[in-house]
Order: sequence, then structure tokens, then C-alpha cells
Amino acid sequence: MQVTSSIREPLITGGKTIRDVSEDISRQVEGKPTKLWWGAMMISLTLLAFGFYCLCTLLWEGVGVWGLNKTVGWAWDITNFVWWVGIGHAGTLISAILLLFRQKWRMSINRAAEAMTIFAVICAATFPFAHMGRLWLGFYWVFPLPNTWGSLWANFNSPLLWDVFAISTYFSVSLVFWYMGLIPDFAVIRDRAVRQGHKLRANIYNALSFGWDGAARTWSRYESVALILAGLSTPLVLSVHTIVSMDFATSVVPGWHATIFPPYFVAGAIFSGFAMVLTLLIITRKVFKLEDYITIYHIELMNIVIIITGSIVGIAYITEFFIAWYGQVPAEQYAFFNRMQGPYWWAYWSMMTCNVISPQLFWFKKIRTNIVATFILSIIVNIGMWFERFVIIVTSIHRDYVPSSWSMFHPTMYDMGEYVFTFGLFFSAFLLFAKFFPVINMAEVKSIIKSSSEKKH
Repeated sequence: MQVTSSIREPLITGGKTIRDVSEDISRQVEGKPTKLWWGAMMISLTLLAFGFYCLCTLLWEGVGVWGLNKTVGWAWDITNFVWWVGIGHAGTLISAILLLFRQKWRMSINRAAEAMTIFAVICAATFPFAHMGRLWLGFYWVFPLPNTWGSLWANFNSPLLWDVFAISTYFSVSLVFWYMGLIPDFAVIRDRAVRQGHKLRANIYNALSFGWDGAARTWSRYESVALILAGLSTPLVLSVHTIVSMDFATSVVPGWHATIFPPYFVAGAIFSGFAMVLTLLIITRKVFKLEDYITIYHIELMNIVIIITGSIVGIAYITEFFIAWYGQVPAEQYAFFNRMQGPYWWAYWSMMTCNVISPQLFWFKKIRTNIVATFILSIIVNIGMWFERFVIIVTSIHRDYVPSSWSMFHPTMYDMGEYVFTFGLFFSAFLLFAKFFPVINMAEVKSIIKSSSEKKH
């Protein structure tokens, strides 16, 4: 019996050389912004301006302009906070865990995914600040300092404070990891600017590259630091959303008090994060003509990750219902019955359709290798993950133990406005990144160009 191993698809197509990599990826940094880029930036800035108006109104009037009431004290703000934190998970996973496992297919997508992580965490951070209401008094309320209202000390037993430490650590490590990977590429752009006679650009990128000289010792230190940061980032991928889930799991609210929340939230975060990476990269590869670097093979592998994590999320949904049935706690059972058939049934079934049913379409190779289908499904997944957070938060608290206090949550313009603000902030930041920073890691792609690129004939 003879077995012939299948030949792996090349990671870099088009017979690219090392020089081609520098030319293709540096082109969008060195060229003038296109009309398409300006159009996208104007849309993002419009969203940002409208959201900023709503945010300023919120800070002036207080959180009463939101649709919150005495029963639903958390709604869109915490829903969007958890959603944005989840979006940022794929970047660190691609950068850290896949680096430790020596997965070379990550090299074309890690730069954009890392940038997405940074911007998503910044967007998430706006919601806790906005939730303070009087932001300028936040220093008195957050930090353990004596003040004119008496000694207000931070409650270190609160999972909300755990969020602060977890997410700030996650942001710091991710930012260092992302910027460190940019340094060799900044040096390439600097050297090209010197040859082209662009002194200003050369000086700017020389400062950004910290005088990178490309010596063997420099590369050795660079690779050592990359491994150390990957080792530090790997537990953060698991711990950050675990701690976010404890905002709910450590409570006694029916529908929240569940030990399955930590792994369930981590899988959901990776699920939504990879969907957002696909949404951004499908557009980026088309606009910047990077189809030879971000190939159908890359997209197919990311879709396989979505299948796995989406299936885990589906199992978590089933497990929640089993626990509610097996526990025989009437309030817990009613919470899940209310999700399915209560006033917010439409949100629950939207969540189930988007998160459980739609990812299963990727089992078909024709769909998971189809650009249009992947783009549509990636957006559907992120819509479903938003509904998941909404269902968990709002449907669990809008009907508590006392029927006389039952109420409905109706978002106002200012609830929606702050969400729009974060979209404007995210896409404006990503567009600036894509224009002025190399969107693909040139140094890493060059390291695999001989082993993975198609040969010219």
C-alpha cells in the first residue's frame, strides 16, 4: 500500500520575491490616500462626530439619558463593553498562541489582527468611563484617595475592578507586542524613503524604528522578546474574558450564576474576534491588492476556527439549559424559559440563528472558500454575538423575583449614539493604521517566502 501526502497550498501566491514583498506592502504607505480611503474616512468621522455629540450630552446630563430603569440598570453599555472586549481576542490569539505553535499561516494576518485588538480594547474602555456619568469626578470614585465626600475606597472584591486590572494588562502587553513587530518594517520604509529622497518620511520612520540596524544580534534579541511576549500574552487570552465573565458568574442573578461562563465567554470571544478579522481583511486585501498574501487558504483556515469556536458556543447554550433543568431551581428555569418565549424572544432566536446555525455552513468547502459568503457570514456572526451579550444581560434582569418590578428596556438615541461613537473611533483608527503602517508583517512574510511561495516558471 502506498500513501502519498497531499501538497499543502502555498501561503504566498504569485511567485513573489523578497523585493516584491517590500514593494507591494510599502506601496500603500508611500502613496497618497485614494478616493476610496477618503470616502471611508469621511463616513467614519461622521459616525464619530454624531457619537461624540451623544457622549458629550451623556456626560452633561448624566446616565439618565440612557434607557435604563430601576430594574434594568445594565443594558447597552455593558453589552457593548463585553462585545468590544471579545472582538479584541483574535489578535492576541493569532499573535501569541499561533506563534508558539509555529503556525506560519498567521504571518500574513497577525499585523491587522493585533491592530484590531488595540482599537477594540480602546473602544471597550469608553463604556466604563461613560457609565461613571460624571467623568471628571472619576478620580475620586475610582482611586482609593481620601476626598471631600469621605473616604471612598475601591472595592477589590468587586469583579468590576478585576476588569480594570485584566484589561489594562491585556492592552499593555498587546500594544508592546504589536509595536515591536512593526519596528523592522518601519526600518524598511525608512530605508526606502532615504533612497527615494524623502527626508521627512525617512526621519519619521527612523524615529518609529528606534534606529533599527538589522544586525544579527538585533534580530536575535527581537526574536527572544517576541517569544517572551507571546508567553505572557497566551494566558491573557484565556484570563481576560474569563474575568469579564465573572462580572456575571459571581452574582446570584438567575441566568448569570453559572460556572460554565468562563470557558463559554472565552470561546465566544475568539469566535467573534475571528469573524471581525475576516470582515476587515477581506476588504483590506481587495482595496490594497494583497490577494497574493492574504489568500483563500488563509480565509479557509480562519473559517475552520470559526466552525470550532461556534460549535463550542452552541454546546454552551445547550449546557446552560441542561443545568437549569437539572438544578430544579424555579427562578433559573423561568429565566431560560423567558429568554425563549418572553418579550425578548426575537433577540434570543436571532442569537441562536446567527451563532449556532450560520457557522455550520462553513462545513461546506465551497462556502468557506467563497469570499462573498465568508464576508456576509462574518458580519452575521458578530451580529449574533452582540445579541448573545444583550440576551444574557437584559433578559436576565428585566424580570426579577418581584413581578411588580418587571419592566422593559428601550434604548434611546444616546444608547445607540455611544455605540456609533465606538464604531467611528474603531474604523477611523483602523483606516489610519492601514494607510500609514504596513498592514502585513513584511519581516515575517519574507522569512517564509522561499518555502511557501509559488515558483515562477
